[in-house]
Amino acid sequence: MKNHSDVINKGAPQIGRAFLMRGSALGRLALCAMVLAVAMAGGGAAGSNIGHAPSPAVQVRSSAEVLPVMAEADVVFLGEVHDNPAHHQVQAELIAHLRPQAVVWEMITMEQSQRLTPALLRDAAALVEILDWAQSGWPDFALYQPVFSASSDAAQFGALVPRADTRRAMEIGVAAFFGVEASRYGLTDPLPEAQQSQREADQLANHCNAMPPEMLPVLVDLQRLRDAALARAVVIAMQQPDYDRSKGPVVVITGNGHARLDRGAPVALHKARPDLRIAALGQSEDSQIAGVFDVVLDAVAIHRPDPCLAFQ
Repeated sequence: MKNHSDVINKGAPQIGRAFLMRGSALGRLALCAMVLAVAMAGGGAAGSNIGHAPSPAVQVRSSAEVLPVMAEADVVFLGEVHDNPAHHQVQAELIAHLRPQAVVWEMITMEQSQRLTPALLRDAAALVEILDWAQSGWPDFALYQPVFSASSDAAQFGALVPRADTRRAMEIGVAAFFGVEASRYGLTDPLPEAQQSQREADQLANHCNAMPPEMLPVLVDLQRLRDAALARAVVIAMQQPDYDRSKGPVVVITGNGHARLDRGAPVALHKARPDLRIAALGQSEDSQIAGVFDVVLDAVAIHRPDPCLAFQ
C-alpha cells in the first residue's frame, strides 16, 4: 500500500492547480515555482512511508523497547509520518526518557529556535503564535505540542530551510547555496547513477506520478539540502559552550525520509562527524516503511484524503 502522506492537506490543491497551468512548454521560472510549491507542501518524501522492502531493523512494539537501541548514541533521529499522532506521542515519550541536551527540528528555522524558552515550549498557545504555525504548512500543532513540551529542558535548534532560501538554492544550486561547508556534508558529491534514478523514482511516486521529468532532479537536490541542514544543526548544537557529550544525546525530530540511515541526514552527519554514534528510529504505518533504520516501531495508519485527487 502506498502512503502519500507528505502531499497532504494544505499543499495538494495548490500543487494540482500549478500543474493545470504548466502548458506544453515549461519555462525555468514556471518550473521553479512548481518545485517550490511541491517542496514547501511537506518536504517531498520526507515523512512518507512509500517505498520498497521493509527496513532490516529491530522491530519493536513499544517506545520502551526502543530505548536500549538508543542508549549509547550521541545523536538520535526520531522519524515520523508528519500527520500521525501516534508517532508524535512516541517521540514525546522517548525525549522524556532520553533527556537530550539539545533537540533539532525539521519544522522550524534556526532563527525561530533561538527565540524559544522553556516556558514557551510548555505554552501551546504562545508557541503557535511565535512560530506562526498556522501559516507553516505543517499539520495541526496539537500533534507536535507534546513533543515540544517534552523537550522544554533541552536547547533548541531549527533546521528548516525557509521558502525564500529554497528558491535561492534552486536558482544557484544547493551546493553553492549551502556555502563553504557543502563538501563537508556531501552536497558536492554526485549520487551514484543507480541511487539518483531510485531517488527520482521515489519522488515521482510520492507526488502521484504527476511531476514532469525536469522537476525530479531538483526535488532530489532539495531533499539532500534538507538532510545537510539537519546534520549541520546537530553539529552546531554540539559546538555550544555548555554542550557535554556525556550528559545526553542530541535528538532530531524529522520525517522518516530524513531519518534514514541509508540516505538521509545521518549520512550527511556521518560525513561531517564520523566520530559520532548515530541511531535512528523509523515509525511505520501498518508495517509499511522505506529505508534503513536501527529500530522500527509500527502504528496504525490514519485515515487521510487521497492527495492525488488534486492532480486529476
